[in-house]
Amino acid sequence: MTSVAEDLTTDWQRWHDEREAMLREPHGWLSLTALEWLDDTARPIADLPGTWRAAGDGTVEITAAAADGVVVDGATVDGTATVTPVDGAPGVLVGVGERVVELARRTDSYALRVRDPEAPTRHAFTGVPTFPVDERWVVTGRFEAYPEPRRITVGAVVDGLAHFPTAVGTVTFTLDGAEQQLIALAGKGEGLSLHFRDATSGVSTYGGGRILRTGDPDADGTVVVDLNRTVNLPCALTAFATCPLPPADNVLHVAVEAGERSDR
Repeated sequence: MTSVAEDLTTDWQRWHDEREAMLREPHGWLSLTALEWLDDTARPIADLPGTWRAAGDGTVEITAAAADGVVVDGATVDGTATVTPVDGAPGVLVGVGERVVELARRTDSYALRVRDPEAPTRHAFTGVPTFPVDERWVVTGRFEAYPEPRRITVGAVVDGLAHFPTAVGTVTFTLDGAEQQLIALAGKGEGLSLHFRDATSGVSTYGGGRILRTGDPDADGTVVVDLNRTVNLPCALTAFATCPLPPADNVLHVAVEAGERSDR
């Protein structure tokens, strides 16, 4: 093994260990135990105390007694409290004992998810299966920015939902001698997000696609595309996620046997 390959593997292993540690967090994606959709009827949800409803004005109302131990913004609810989830953003977190209730807005629908450190999926987790790290999957791409970012519409793993990510340009690169191009989405904080399907999707990898987050492109548009760091979205790990699907044109016409594989 060359020193370059050794460095690649060492860096990847460090990154992968951090990735799995994040998944194991007490209230991370593996802790989800329920996904419920709210309407304007105040009602108990699962085994949670109090009642929960989407008020119809962009807010979610939570009604509970002090003894129920429901905590919003650091204060125990004794009566009715409201929170305002933002479409497409991480949900508002409400404490209920050791559990966290996430209240999220997806388009005009409101979801309630329970995050429980004692979730069977979290305790049973032994790691995400991956393909072997290989230098062939590290390529140089060219980013071409759109004149202005574009809000696009994509589907979701939940029928009837849509997501509206921001597309910022395209990334073009070559795999197995063939030019490939993906629509690049705005990254979280920095870099680009490449959300795609390929010939492994639904075979050895999750059918809803995978995602690769790159660093910031250089001033001339050069960007490193390390497909060894392609990851599953939460929907590949839990039945209680509402993940977006890739942009329709984001299909690589090769089998990207790199990054995370399907675990179910």
